[in-house]
Amino acid sequence: MTSPPVLIIASSNAGKVREFTGVLQTGLGDVSVAIRPVPAGVEVEETGSTFLANACLKAAAAAQHCRALALADDSGLCVSALGNRPGLHSARYGSTDHERIQRLLAELGETQERQAHFVAALAVARPDGSIALTAEGRCDGEILEQPVGSRGFGYDPVFWVPSLGLSFAQMSPEQKRQQSHRGRALAALLPRLAALLKAADQG
Repeated sequence: MTSPPVLIIASSNAGKVREFTGVLQTGLGDVSVAIRPVPAGVEVEETGSTFLANACLKAAAAAQHCRALALADDSGLCVSALGNRPGLHSARYGSTDHERIQRLLAELGETQERQAHFVAALAVARPDGSIALTAEGRCDGEILEQPVGSRGFGYDPVFWVPSLGLSFAQMSPEQKRQQSHRGRALAALLPRLAALLKAADQG
């Protein structure tokens, strides 16, 4: 019996790896796949000018290093009052989630203009580094004045989704999958990823 195809999750962010793995394990149905995190030490300089360009860079590097299919994302928070910052620099806005949130809240101050949106771009690369699939998702919301909720990671405690009346950090995993930028991008990607994995398994 042949081994199932391997899919590398090209992220060093433990929260993202958990989120991806949970969605993939349920969303791919009966498709056979071995999901593995990217090995330590695979570093990629994010030199792209868009979220999608950075996702492609990370997916290609992980796929070539592991000689396997690789899924990567690049995502960020865009705040209208800050000229869509932190944007591409969301992960580098501080050394920890707490520092990033505190910097964001300090820069917003007492302004009432707190509209924001999250963007996620996904890319799947073949073992040779060529890009096989891409998808993007977006979620609109507002930035709270103080963190609320204990789930999630990153900016989740200060990102409020008015339609649910919850922050990302208050949502159940299922609610977040349905509402979040990453969940929406994954929903668009999953059928095509399932077909790609089936072809790899049969090949």
